[in-house]
Amino acid sequence: MTRCGGFGEWLRVAALAAARNREISGHCAQNLSAHVALATPNARHLEWFHDHDRIESMLFDGALDPSGGEVRAELSRPGHGMTLKEADAHRFRIR
Repeated sequence: MTRCGGFGEWLRVAALAAARNREISGHCAQNLSAHVALATPNARHLEWFHDHDRIESMLFDGALDPSGGEVRAELSRPGHGMTLKEADAHRFRIR
């Protein structure tokens, strides 16, 4: 999703793929891609990267949990469902 130009471009690419009876897969930024993949009937799978998962869980509340081989988006939270852990992220701030 982050490599194709955002949510709108993901949906456009998915529609083009669907017109040719093709599936699409998410690659990178799994916590962002999971939500748009839910709205994509021809989404096949979402690659899950341990290093992204570790960093996103460390720095964001609401990061998805891939335990058991599947994730479920938290639909009660707005947007992608994550909020920055300001106190934890502060040490990585560049001035």
